[in-house]
Amino acid sequence: MADPVFLITGASSGIGAATARAAAQAGHRVVLAARSADKLEALAAELGGPERALAVACDVTEWDQQQAMVSRALDAFGRLDVVFANAGFGARRGFLEESPEFWKSMVLTNVYGAALTIRATIEQLRASRGHLLLTGSVAGRVALPGSLYSCTKWAVTAMAQAARQELDDSSGVRVTLIEPGMVATPFFENDVSAWALPPEAIADAVMYAVSRPNTVDVSDIMVRPILQPS
Repeated sequence: MADPVFLITGASSGIGAATARAAAQAGHRVVLAARSADKLEALAAELGGPERALAVACDVTEWDQQQAMVSRALDAFGRLDVVFANAGFGARRGFLEESPEFWKSMVLTNVYGAALTIRATIEQLRASRGHLLLTGSVAGRVALPGSLYSCTKWAVTAMAQAARQELDDSSGVRVTLIEPGMVATPFFENDVSAWALPPEAIADAVMYAVSRPNTVDVSDIMVRPILQPS
């Protein structure tokens, strides 16, 4: 099949699930990766079943699971054209908040997990002259008081720039950093402002970058609610 293949980590809900729906509607076959197998299976069925959507349970902090994710994608669809390293979660602000164990899990997911996704897919992206996207944050541009989450997203901002430099012009691989502001997703649980963006707004930004001509690299897209102060 000639339809391009779009892999998304953190695909079970929020921005990941919205992007999967948008990508499927645009004609992509999708590989859905997350830890929540039940939600992934339901989403894969919604998006067309085995010939159009593959659900892969994957903890992005585990290298062997990321390798297995890519192997399953290649077995099912034969290629990777777009990879969206989107898995991540946040924490309460304050260096006396949360537990050290929670912090460790967040840092591993948001930073190490994104780096492993790049490592696991980079050769396939080179082969297809594809597109790598990473979910950063407005908090990855402006430090937030006492926010280790903000620190992880600063790391993702740097990671996108580092990947772009490694994937120089000769590779043909585009790299885009998506930087959402406040989005109404499970990320914020019950503390969501009434003016937060729907996840579909971020999915639209992702698809805008992906749908540009191959000679156009949209390097950074920051999307935030009009009422968000910073």
